Amino acid sequence: MEFALTKEQALIQKAAREYADKFIEPIWKQIDEENKVPDEILKGLGELDLFGIPFPEEYGGAGAGYVSYVLVMEQLAAASSGIAMIVSAHTLGLGAISRFGNEEQKKKYMLKACKGEHIASFAFTEPGTGSDPKQITTTAVKDGDSYLINGTKRFISNANFPGPAVIFANESESGKITAFIVDKSSAGYTVSEPWDKNGMHGGPLVDVYMKNVRIPAENILGEIGMGYSILQVGISFGKVGMSSTALGGILAARNEAVKYAKEKTHRDLPIARFQSVQLLIADIAAKYEACKWLTYRLGYQADHFKDPRQFAKDAALTKTFVSESLVDAARQAMAVHGSYGLMRDYKIERIWRDCIIGPQIEGVSDMQKVIVANVTLNS
Repeated sequence: MEFALTKEQALIQKAAREYADKFIEPIWKQIDEENKVPDEILKGLGELDLFGIPFPEEYGGAGAGYVSYVLVMEQLAAASSGIAMIVSAHTLGLGAISRFGNEEQKKKYMLKACKGEHIASFAFTEPGTGSDPKQITTTAVKDGDSYLINGTKRFISNANFPGPAVIFANESESGKITAFIVDKSSAGYTVSEPWDKNGMHGGPLVDVYMKNVRIPAENILGEIGMGYSILQVGISFGKVGMSSTALGGILAARNEAVKYAKEKTHRDLPIARFQSVQLLIADIAAKYEACKWLTYRLGYQADHFKDPRQFAKDAALTKTFVSESLVDAARQAMAVHGSYGLMRDYKIERIWRDCIIGPQIEGVSDMQKVIVANVTLNS
């Protein structure tokens, strides 16, 4: 067992860190206050192939795998969780097309998306569904050689960007949940204003309204009735992005705590000299190391995907542990800062607002623990 990056992975990690340090870190406060990522930042990510890291080169991706994806997401999230949120949701949607799409669908929708010219979405949640697919009310009614889709989706990432969206709906003839690829420029597709969420600013969440959105029947993803299977696998892979984003948050919390402890003085000594502060720093460092290797391992498992059930367990376990560890690490980093951490001038204040989101999205923590327990008890 070797805990080491390949030369290619180390170079990809370095490129992501350098881009984040040079272009994102200087404007993290602007992104947080304006709740918007500048277009030139997204363009830069596309030019570095960071929108298509794990996907095959033949469809425009970098062909670098999910371990490299984790490495990049960690660096982006340490600078801006909102940017990481965009890339994570994009990779979730595009990943479903990559795994379940036919050759024509992959060539049609992945080439531009892997270059960042289009940004993908994944739309399951509705106002009344929570995480229960049986409560989906969005419908897809067969009309000749096409479908008319009607319904509302809630809290959808990237739904206001051009590109494909994987939409889950009740297929009219079978009555079964089915996944469809919808072009977000389609007539009848509209979105709300972004929700004013407390953290992860820059990563937009909107409601999607579909009124007689007509799509060709060949835009069914997989087969009729495969929607729930696609959802389960897709969400498992989506947790790779969520875990990586939380890991980046822990890295940022550690870095901010260390920086402040070295710079802040008390009685002419940096507070880093005080044992109480050292204990906090040590706890954050331990959390980061534990979460790093757990998340890197999940990236490896995604690259060697075999057993959907086992992968779902490991993804749920990792996402829960790392996102909850981020909440603890952010709290401890706030304690290092004291009252200064409450001020928006300090990055830890933003990290504190960001951290609470992770345990609540793409499956709340309690649900993830139930998944882990069920698979563990029945193995």
